[in-house]
Amino acid sequence: MTRPSNPCDVASTTQSLFEMIGNTPLLAITFSHRKSVRTIYAKAEHLNLTGSIKDRMALHILLRAYRAGRLRPGDTIMEATSGNTGIAFAAIGKAMGHAVVIYMPDWMSLERVKLIESYGAKVIPVSREAGGFLGSIRMTQHQADCRKDVYLPQQFANYSNCEAHALTTGPEILEQLRLQGLKPAAFVAGVGTGGTIMGISQSLRRHFPHIKTFPVEPAESPTLSTGHKVGTHRIQGISDEFIPQILKLESLDEILSVSDGDSILMAQKLASSLGLGVGISSGCNFLAAVMAQDRLPQDSVVVTIFCDDNKKYLSTDLFRKELIRDTYLSSDIELLDFRVIGRLGAVQVHNRFIA
Repeated sequence: MTRPSNPCDVASTTQSLFEMIGNTPLLAITFSHRKSVRTIYAKAEHLNLTGSIKDRMALHILLRAYRAGRLRPGDTIMEATSGNTGIAFAAIGKAMGHAVVIYMPDWMSLERVKLIESYGAKVIPVSREAGGFLGSIRMTQHQADCRKDVYLPQQFANYSNCEAHALTTGPEILEQLRLQGLKPAAFVAGVGTGGTIMGISQSLRRHFPHIKTFPVEPAESPTLSTGHKVGTHRIQGISDEFIPQILKLESLDEILSVSDGDSILMAQKLASSLGLGVGISSGCNFLAAVMAQDRLPQDSVVVTIFCDDNKKYLSTDLFRKELIRDTYLSSDIELLDFRVIGRLGAVQVHNRFIA
């Protein structure tokens, strides 16, 4: 793959990246719950280039920026992130020939830091005393104010984040379900930037106006419900310190809350029972999808996201014994099997999302 020397080369240069990002399988996961056998559909986003759904957004934002002239050859990409977005920008930015600097709260997993650095990017840790997540954003903005060669993707405020999913992830889900003769009744996703749930909801509602869309937050840190940061939690990648600008809660349905301990147990069960090595937020999403299905007519098609793989969590509680509580939903779920609704072959909408 040849790195671009000017914006005109970007589309051809990044064609190889398109082949490794998006167009992921949809998993039909069969499980037993409350004496009935049910199915939840999960988009296998942990199979993307760097192991997370954030690859879609990172590639789309960078290409949009090139087309608009906001990102130029030789510019440095700087972003504030809790991990997966930083990994995505580090890999994709480097493939496109850019230096990348990531500002990240210093309590994120060691694996995230090492992965970002492995792609040749620089990580600047930000302590709680220095402002944590909000401090990270302020620091990137300060750099952009001082330097002319800095590009800020600004994932929390950039509507291209939503657009990436409205034009790729959502249409893929619709087509994969259509090929199975299925119609979605609900979509469920944990909220980090809000780009995933906003973009996919936009796409699904274009075809199914009455579909339910449930944003998800940790029970221990209900930022969405309260409007401000509350408590701490262990589900990295969602419920940061504020409600993002691109998230429009008034356009979504009921906020669902899932415990971080329950999410850890569910992610562990997905790996040990079905061989699906996914992260804590994926366990959270699965449980929230079951909760959403409980609110709907029997056999409703509920879709969610497996956001990333479990390799980014080796030093976290995902790989430790977790206390089982009577209130946890995961204890009542027996995973039975999964079926793969495969990639779309020639129907690769993600290869054409920038005209």
